[in-house]
Amino acid sequence: MRRIILLLLVVTLLVPMAFAGGKSEAAGAGRRSLVINSNLSDPAPRAAFQTMVDRFKAEYPDIDVTLNTFDHEAYKTAIRNFLASDPPDVALWFAGNRMKFFVDQGLIMDVSDLWEEADFNDSMASSRAAFTVGGKQYGVPWGYYQWGVFYRKDIFDQYGLSVPKNWDQFLTVGDTLLANGITPVTIGTKFLWTAGGWFDYLNLRINGYDYHMGLTAGEIPYTDPGLDEVFDVWEDLIDRGFFLPNHATYSWQEAQAPFINGKAAMYLIGNFMVPDLESAGVIDDVDFFQFPVINPAVGMYEDAPTEAYLIPSGARNVEEAKLFVEFVSRPDILADFAYEVGNIPPNKYSRPPEDRFTIAGFEMLNAADGLAQFYDRDTSPEMASVGMQGFQEFMVKPEREDAIRQRLEGERQRLFK
Repeated sequence: MRRIILLLLVVTLLVPMAFAGGKSEAAGAGRRSLVINSNLSDPAPRAAFQTMVDRFKAEYPDIDVTLNTFDHEAYKTAIRNFLASDPPDVALWFAGNRMKFFVDQGLIMDVSDLWEEADFNDSMASSRAAFTVGGKQYGVPWGYYQWGVFYRKDIFDQYGLSVPKNWDQFLTVGDTLLANGITPVTIGTKFLWTAGGWFDYLNLRINGYDYHMGLTAGEIPYTDPGLDEVFDVWEDLIDRGFFLPNHATYSWQEAQAPFINGKAAMYLIGNFMVPDLESAGVIDDVDFFQFPVINPAVGMYEDAPTEAYLIPSGARNVEEAKLFVEFVSRPDILADFAYEVGNIPPNKYSRPPEDRFTIAGFEMLNAADGLAQFYDRDTSPEMASVGMQGFQEFMVKPEREDAIRQRLEGERQRLFK
């Protein structure tokens, strides 16, 4: 009897295990996996990204995709942890210094082979520099947006002004506006980063991309003679009265008011201002132009904050990760996603956008000689804070230039030892 009970017990234990094992092997046969961590937590971008992931799953039904979506702000902390302890196969992040921070820690995979095999060196050429560290590429872009000069074309028409292509023409436009009681440039520097935009463009147009990136990487002193002309040109604009008075008291949104009501004619800003212009009912009176040439020997580099796909160095499913990144970078798929979330596709073979401001950005950025990420993305967070404070102070008190640059240089030496 004991022998029968024991036999029944063994059978009871072994039979479910056998079936369970068989089921697991059957389900796992031929299956592959992919884990994606995303920072697109707002409803519209989240839905758009999910749609793109579903398109990938439909084309590759043998790959089981796990999509983890984090709150956008919480992700900035979470990524520091999961890249080191539990890396996904693909992580959404930013280009420039924000990416390089993790590259320097050995947490991001070199994907130069993917750039070569997927021909990104051609289709994504304008973004390549933003993903290059030590001659190698460590990420792939999925979207960006343009910066440039929005202007009141009705005011330009009223005074017979043409879009300036070079700096002399820009100064002529500004002087003509001033003579007619119009502030040439509106700006609100209360939150500092708009001053960073002016520094970026003056430095990019005068010294070029490599110099600018060397500076933001902490390799060039803020007292370097190469910056003398940048601050001289900037001070000339201040002395002429080109900028909105009391700009340090206005946010970037508040600085839109003079532009909207026709008391200021130009605004150096990102494409994100367009919805406000539509709401204010002045969109038909506004157009856009590329920041003018200052030094003709320097290429046309642009600020274009860029979103990225990264493959962590600890990814478990590298083949699947590269397959996903190549899939979502196809011109048609990339365009569908980028336009849905209000960005410009960085693939120059994507279909052109339909609205005129995005068209202008699409054409300008895809023809650019290179793209910077914006001062507070290209340098360290600590240096960005000190630097933009200095830029704002300079715009208010340009006579403090030497003291400001010495202070910035002291911080550079401290932060980039």
